[in-house]
Amino acid sequence: MKLQWPLFVALLLLLPFSTLAASSTSQVLPLTQSTTGYAALIIFAIAYSLVMLEEYLQLKKSKPVLLAAGLIWAMIGYVYSQHGQIEVAQVALEHNLLEYAELLLFLLVAMTYINAMEERRLFDALQAWMVGKGFNFKSLFWITGILAFFISPIADNLTTALLMCAVVMKVAGDNTKFINLACINIVIAANAGGAFSPFGDITTLMVWQAGHVSFSEFMPLFIPSVFNYLVPAIIMSLFIPSTKPDVVHQHVELKRGARRIVGLFILTIATAVAFHAVVHFPPVIGMMMGLAYLQFFGYFLRKTLKTSLHKKAAKAIENRDDFALKRLGSVVPFDVFRRVSHAEWDTLLFFYGVVMCVGGLSLLGYLGLISEVMYTQWDPIWANVMVGILSAIVDNIPVMFAVLTMNPSMDMGNWLLVTLSAGVGGSLLSVGSAAGVALMGAAHGKYTFFGHLKWTPVIAIGYAVSIAVHLMLNGALFT
Repeated sequence: MKLQWPLFVALLLLLPFSTLAASSTSQVLPLTQSTTGYAALIIFAIAYSLVMLEEYLQLKKSKPVLLAAGLIWAMIGYVYSQHGQIEVAQVALEHNLLEYAELLLFLLVAMTYINAMEERRLFDALQAWMVGKGFNFKSLFWITGILAFFISPIADNLTTALLMCAVVMKVAGDNTKFINLACINIVIAANAGGAFSPFGDITTLMVWQAGHVSFSEFMPLFIPSVFNYLVPAIIMSLFIPSTKPDVVHQHVELKRGARRIVGLFILTIATAVAFHAVVHFPPVIGMMMGLAYLQFFGYFLRKTLKTSLHKKAAKAIENRDDFALKRLGSVVPFDVFRRVSHAEWDTLLFFYGVVMCVGGLSLLGYLGLISEVMYTQWDPIWANVMVGILSAIVDNIPVMFAVLTMNPSMDMGNWLLVTLSAGVGGSLLSVGSAAGVALMGAAHGKYTFFGHLKWTPVIAIGYAVSIAVHLMLNGALFT
């Protein structure tokens, strides 16, 4: 799910997102041409510039957006209090905080499971398997990309990107060039894979929930999504060496409970989907319930540790396996809260800053203004194409929310087009999607904004081709 430039996000599996309570929109002050509005735009632009320069300034990306969010909402609060309408701003602020809280908890659970899999050596085992199979860098490039494309429609683009990035980091070692290209490939694949599934991206979920596209009607986007991924991937693969990773193959033994944690993660995703589909609750409720699965399983692992060690030790002594006895000495119990502490907190705080900044700009009227101009003065096809470009710069969620709020009169072909463009447009920049922002944190210093920017022209070709394919194959849906 490509969120805006927030990051770890999540799972994007399914969080409903909006930026302003509908009941208060009639009381919103017109501030797009005010000093407060211009100052907010300048503050946001400066903060965004500092985020893009993170690799050169060595400044954590959360710092500028956190400050910007505070300044923007301080100005909004002052202006609304002067007009005696502070309650309107309070409702908008609380609404954005609620949306972020859902996103935070959703991502936190997903990252906890990923860290748990890492600690149980699942990624080490996958790395060893790939090395043992003799895959070269080019093969690894395609394997991780294809897996990301087909997993993201189910697990969401953010979670999928993090999983594949963890594998790449394990296999590639210090090969920065390969890591950068592989991460770009993963971001494109995850965003493209999430574009044809209601559960693959927040924007697709929003369109589905709004009733403009039914569950089965997303499938015409499958082939355009395939082209969106394959075109830049084929070009980038030409620059991937055919050499093999400079790593030594070794046997990796999974820690106790590793496979069962994968099963619990799948069950957690299913629980989140069920909460949303059956009782129409936010999927984060299911994710938090899934965290309980992991906590109880961690309790089980701790309580049965001694028994398990005694059995394994007896078996090792019986088989005279000295190596097995040495391995038993390094066994440690599973601690779920230690896994929570290893979450990428800079990324989570960055999400907060971006969500609140964009929410403030929405209350000031800028998102609605842009959307109104696009859908009243432009052809809807060009407007929907521009939505994808804007989503790479600003964030696809508020842009899509602005489109849904205006509710322009469009045929099925155009609703699918805006779904596609908002879903894959974020691949144009590393900060354009949750997957990209997340990988900048996961592969810090190796996958960067400017490293991604070098390949933006190639990614743009895939973006244009996917739209052209949609217009040709699904032309009957345009009336």
